[in-house]
Order: sequence, then C-alpha cells, then structure tokens
Amino acid sequence: MRLPALLLVAVMALPGVPVLAAAAVDVKRDGALNVLLVTLDTTRPDHLGAYGYEKARTPFLDSLAAGGVRFANAYCPVPMTLPSHCSILTGTTPLYHKVHNNGTYYLNKDIVTLAERLKEKGYRTAAFVSSFNVDSRFGVGKGFDVFDDRFAEDEMIKTFRSERGAGETTAAFLRWMDGPGEGPFFSWIHYYDPHMPYQPPSPFKEDFASEPYDGEIAYMDACFGKVLARLRDKGLLKRTLIVVAGDHGEALGEKGEVDHGVFIYDVTMKVPLFFHAPRNLPGGRVVESRVRLIDIMPTVLDALKMPVDKSVQGTSLLLYMEGRKKDDLPCYLESYYPLETYGWSELVGLIDGGWKFIRAPRPELFDIKADPGETRDLVEKQAGTASAMMRKLKDAIAANSSGLALSRRKLSREEEERLRSLGYVGSDASVRVGKGPLPDPKDMMAEFQILYRAKTSEWDGKWDDAEKNYREILGLQPDVAWRYVDLAIFLSRRDRLSDAIAVLRRGLTRMPDSFVLLTRLAHFEMRAGRFDEASEMSRAALRIDPGHFDALVIAGWVEDVRGNWEGSESFYRQALEVEPENKMVRMKYAYALGALGRGEEAAKIDEALKKESPTDPRISQDLGVIYAGLGRWDLAEENVRKAVEIQPSPETWFNLASVLEQSGKLTEAVRYLRLYLDKTTEGETPRKANARKALADWERRSKVPSRS
Repeated sequence: MRLPALLLVAVMALPGVPVLAAAAVDVKRDGALNVLLVTLDTTRPDHLGAYGYEKARTPFLDSLAAGGVRFANAYCPVPMTLPSHCSILTGTTPLYHKVHNNGTYYLNKDIVTLAERLKEKGYRTAAFVSSFNVDSRFGVGKGFDVFDDRFAEDEMIKTFRSERGAGETTAAFLRWMDGPGEGPFFSWIHYYDPHMPYQPPSPFKEDFASEPYDGEIAYMDACFGKVLARLRDKGLLKRTLIVVAGDHGEALGEKGEVDHGVFIYDVTMKVPLFFHAPRNLPGGRVVESRVRLIDIMPTVLDALKMPVDKSVQGTSLLLYMEGRKKDDLPCYLESYYPLETYGWSELVGLIDGGWKFIRAPRPELFDIKADPGETRDLVEKQAGTASAMMRKLKDAIAANSSGLALSRRKLSREEEERLRSLGYVGSDASVRVGKGPLPDPKDMMAEFQILYRAKTSEWDGKWDDAEKNYREILGLQPDVAWRYVDLAIFLSRRDRLSDAIAVLRRGLTRMPDSFVLLTRLAHFEMRAGRFDEASEMSRAALRIDPGHFDALVIAGWVEDVRGNWEGSESFYRQALEVEPENKMVRMKYAYALGALGRGEEAAKIDEALKKESPTDPRISQDLGVIYAGLGRWDLAEENVRKAVEIQPSPETWFNLASVLEQSGKLTEAVRYLRLYLDKTTEGETPRKANARKALADWERRSKVPSRS
C-alpha cells in the first residue's frame, strides 16, 4: 500500500466496510474454498487508491487489496474486452485460444475454461456480466450453470452499446447468492462502467464532475462493496478466494490514444490484479514481479489443490505470494483491432526482461525499467537488442500457437490472402485491404482524432459537427466498412433512416463481401419496412455465417411479417440456439408456434417469460391470445385482463373484448370494444372497420343501447 497509514485505518473503519485482516503468513491450499472472480473493465491500476492514486474513492477495492496480495505489475495480452476475458478464463494467450477482437470471434468449444474445471469438481457456477462484448453467444459462458447477460432485455438485437451498470449487475448476483444452493461456488462478476462515454450516476456525477472516469470507478467500487457485505453477512468472506482483475486499461489521452484498442503501450496493457483469502493467503503483501492475466486460472486451480491442464500457458502465482519466486514473467501482447477496424497494421509485442518490443511497420523498443513511460524508442540505438527481441517474439508465437480451429464466420478470399501473408488467420472482412504495406497506427492519429471528435460531438448533442466529422473520416477511409456503419448509425438516431440505408448501400457496392455491412443493412431495411431487401441482406449474411444471431433474427422477423410462420419459427429457433435467454426472440418464437397450431408449446414458453417478467403486458397479452387459440377461455381472459391492468391501451382493450365475447360476456365486451374504437389512432384499417360491424352486432345481441 502506498496510502498513509492513518488513511488506511480510516478506510478500514468505514461503516459497512468488511475488516479484511491478513490472517495467514504462507499460502494454505484448500479444495473447499469458494471462488469469486471480479473483472473491472477498462480500469487502470493507477486510478485505484490501492495503487497510490490520491483522488480515488475506492475504499472497498482498496481494503480488499490491503488484506490480500496485490500485484503491482500485471499485464493483459490484448487491450480488448472479449479476448482478454478469454485469456482469464482459459489461462492461454490469444495465440492459443484464437480470439483476437470483440464481436466477431467465438471461443472454441474444445478449449477448457476455469468454469468447466470447477463445475467438474462439483462447484455451482454462475456469471453476471455487464456488456455485449462478453455475451454468451461468444462462447465465454462455457461451464456456467447460470450465465446472466440479461441487459437491454427489450433489444431483440444487441449492439456494442448494449450494457448495464454496476448496480444492476450487483443486484443480479445478490439475487443468485440469496437463492437456493449448497456446496462451494464459483462466480464471475463483470463490471463495465468505466467505458466511454463516462457518465457516472449521481452523486458520483457531481462529485467527480471534472474526472468522470474516476466517478465511474468510484460508483463501481460502491456497488462492489455490497457484494463484500453480503459475503460477510452470510459468513462466506473468510471461506472465499476473491480475485479482482482488470481486463485492460484506458489511455485517457496519453500516447496519442483517447480510449484503448489501437496501441499496446502500458497505459492500456497494465491492469490491477489482487487476490484475497484471509485464511489462506498472506495479507498486506505487494508483489512487484511482472505477471499476466493468463496466470489467474492456474493460480486458482493450484489454490484449490487441483491439477493444471497441460494446455494452460500461465503460471501459478502462489510461490510469488509466498515470496519464493520473484522473477519477471515474459508477456505476449497484441492488437489486431487497428487492422480489423481501421485497415492499419496490426501490432504484436513481447516484454522480456527489462525490454518491451513492438512489431509494427516502424518497430519500437523500450527499456521499461529505466523508462516506464515509454518515452524513448531505442530501436535504432539498441539494434542488436531489437533483433534479439524480434527473434524471441517469433519463437514465442511459434511455441504458444495452437492447432485449434478459428471459431468464426467464413472469411473473404481477399482477407484470407492478406492474413496468410501475415502468418495469421482471422479478421472481420470489414476492411478492404490491398497489396503493399499497411499504415503504422502511430502515423494515423490525425484520422483517429477526427473519429473521436465525431463521437464526442454526438455525445454532446452537437449534431452538425458530428455529421461533418463522420463524413470526413469516411472520405479518408472509404475502404473501411465501420466508417459507413458509424455514419449510418448516427443518421438513424437522427430519424434519417433512408439516408442511413443509402450510406450502407454505398459501402456495400464498394465492399460486397463485408459482413458487417450486410448485417447492419439487413437490420435497417427491416426497420424501414423494406422486407424484400431485408430478406436479401440477411440471407446473404447467413450464407457467410449460418449461425449469425442478428441475421437469423432479421430473417425470422421478415417471415413473421409475411405470415410465413414455418419460416419464422425455423429462424427464431436457430437464433435461440445461439442466445436462448433473449426475451424478445422468445416472445416472437412463442407467437410463431401459436400461429402454427402448437399452442401448448407456445404457452409453456410464455408462462416461463411471465414468471421472469410479471409486469410486461406484452407477455400477458400474447399468452391470452395463445390460450384463446386453445379454447381455454378462462386462462385467456385472466391473462388479457392482466395486460389491461398493467397497460390499458387500444390493443389490450381490443383483445379483451374479443375474449369476453367468446366467453359469453357480451355486455362487458361491448364496453371494451367501445374503448378501443374511441381511443385507437390506427386510422381506417380493416380491423377497425370490422370492429364497428362487430360492435353493432354485439349491441343488438346483448341489448346494450347503441350510441348511434
């Protein structure tokens, strides 16, 4: 700890903060420990109080670090969420697990995860994540009995902006913790809050008005405090190994980068890492040795007296915690984000001894012991060292690569040729790469700043400036699909859907193999009611990747609108194989089953949905319609009445009137049909015309006086 002793005492004495005293001197392995893995997305270690940051308000994380073992020099392999978490969960580098970026890679089914190992030993396993980047569809849910990624529940198609705050994620974990279950548990909590744009809730918004990034971290810490309190109240804190790790850092404008992903400098590669188990691990110890996120899995297995798989590339850190080992571990680093997102060169690096080498069009070499800020590139002055590091990097790539198949969609021919020339397989087909050298990301920061200005102008509501910058960067990068997508999404948010579609179509004429353009255009065409075009785009995407969730949903949605229930049922069923928890797709699937005469199956799905979301009127209404189709009028009436109770509207009144008429309750049916006709704004539709005719008939049959 670099905090003054008096401050530490004050932190430990705060009301509700568990007193986490160091009770052990040496490591005591214990096969019955619970395990809690907490990952802090985009969190720099030097913005936590435990790492000496005076402006931090992180008492709970600080107290945990003070009572356990804190690693002062921990590194992630990739400055991106999904691949970094894959390394945490498998103990392997991206060279082995083959996940190199967010959104288009899937963790190979053959690789064994920490959750799978612990589940085999009888552990209850549960994960609670906060961002689409670690959605279950990408394979990180392997081995978890419960994988709670139910954020943005009303979004049928999630996006990279789909997320939930630390408060919601914590609440989900606490519900699970308070539920039934016996025996040891392994749980993973993922917090995403410090991502841009930094928008902490009150009072952190006001308290950190000039440092909103720190405000996000403070809010995250406060939520984590509730987790510690619950473990303490249940008597579990002393019997739980808690591992806290960042997945990558945040540049915050240093080294020319605003956020993260482009470069592999220490500002985005160094992460917080500490372990806490008061009866089993030393307390108050700081390890200065360089370690990696891939070391987490073997450390946990070793602490539980479990063997470590041969495929695991990390090293158990227990001997470091005891002080018996102090050597620095070599670190492989990479980012293919510049290649796959901007069409610039990828960056690959290695830290070995006191040297850090970055392979790029203009390679870099840093003496990180003497120059921790990486301010002096020594690649020319230390040419011999640079050559030796290049050889070590090549050897590391050869030694640590696996024969696992790349789990992702089919690549375009052009993309395959480019990546084979690099000795690497995997990309997004979102960049049209020609022959010849690619730009060095270091030389492209002027363009990067234009895109950053576009995003910040949009966040600040400066619409004209945002559009100008989005169009400018598109003009500079016309062979990068994401630039068309950025502009199109901005235009769609401004209710300019036709303009957005035109932009995407322009991009597709330039890059007809671009998967991201195909799927995004399919979605926008669907929203615009252009069903033939949406069907064409989604089916083209499915020819490239038959299991792509978004394309399956859009294809099913099109057939749904067309009334082709066999087609929609098939597409929705396949989509649910990818993301079985998706609320909106489950609702759509149930409705398709009902339309096909498979009402019992449909009712079973909707009943489960109703238990999960008892206040959603759409579910009760759909369930009422399904029971009506089955002739179960009592259940139909019960559910449609529930929908009316939750959300009185022309739609729910119309359905209740229909059910009541079938149940022989004509007087009440007349009242609700009149409400529908009085309040509906749907125009002169066939349904409205039929309702008028029905009302006249019902008034006559029930002898209710007509209003005409």
